[in-house]
Amino acid sequence: MPNFCAMKHKLRSFIAAAAGVGFPLAPAVAETVPVQEAKLIDGWRTESGTEMIAMRLVLAPGWKTYWRAPGEAGIPPRFDWSGSTNLAGVAFHWPKPEMFDLSGMRTFGYQESLVLPIEITAQDPGAPIQLKAAVEIGVCDNICVPMSLSLAGSIVPGGAAVPEIQSALDNQPEAARAAGLSAAQCEAEPISDGMRLTARLVLPPVGPEEVAVLELADQSVWVSPAETSRNGGELSATADLVPASAQPFAFDGKDIRITVFGGTGRAVELQGCAG
Repeated sequence: MPNFCAMKHKLRSFIAAAAGVGFPLAPAVAETVPVQEAKLIDGWRTESGTEMIAMRLVLAPGWKTYWRAPGEAGIPPRFDWSGSTNLAGVAFHWPKPEMFDLSGMRTFGYQESLVLPIEITAQDPGAPIQLKAAVEIGVCDNICVPMSLSLAGSIVPGGAAVPEIQSALDNQPEAARAAGLSAAQCEAEPISDGMRLTARLVLPPVGPEEVAVLELADQSVWVSPAETSRNGGELSATADLVPASAQPFAFDGKDIRITVFGGTGRAVELQGCAG
């Protein structure tokens, strides 16, 4: 199991607060506040009628925070939008993370800053959206600290493109098909406490040190770090899937997301894998 060590301005009146969760901060952490800025920033209305905004995090020098799949150690970010009104849906567009070594364990995240594009769908597209989010993240330097962030504000439809949000959108992993993927096959077999999933991708090399990350839509299922290997034009990745309860579970191949990192800053991503 994982080791958790993981324009009239249209966006107005945002506030952010950060505090340690579950225990007081160590004196060194209290002197250097890990999260120096946490806010939502203005965006624009997309061609599909959604609103594109972003969360900006600025961390103290040397501090890191985690990607949606933190790796062998770390706290995955969690967002609770239940206090919002006129909100029908939220979609995140995660920029490519960096790979870090944390005491010999591979983790994925962002150093010192993150602009995370967030696509907002309103129940009534013509009315303002009142946002209220409780965000749980992990931040690490020499020690790791769980943090609680509170974001709140109002989105009025409209706005113009924002360079820092567009830059983050442009920095997402490449689509696997565009990177040359020609086939993707997934096989699952039962293990004592869940399932073992093997993905085989016919994909040109992404880089010299390929690492695959497998994710499920159901975040209550723990997914182990994948064992990644290549044989010519085929990349294989195997991971164990362990549900929170001991009950048998099933999953749909279309809910599997696979991201392959090349070790050179390049990454490609595939949503869905045939069974």
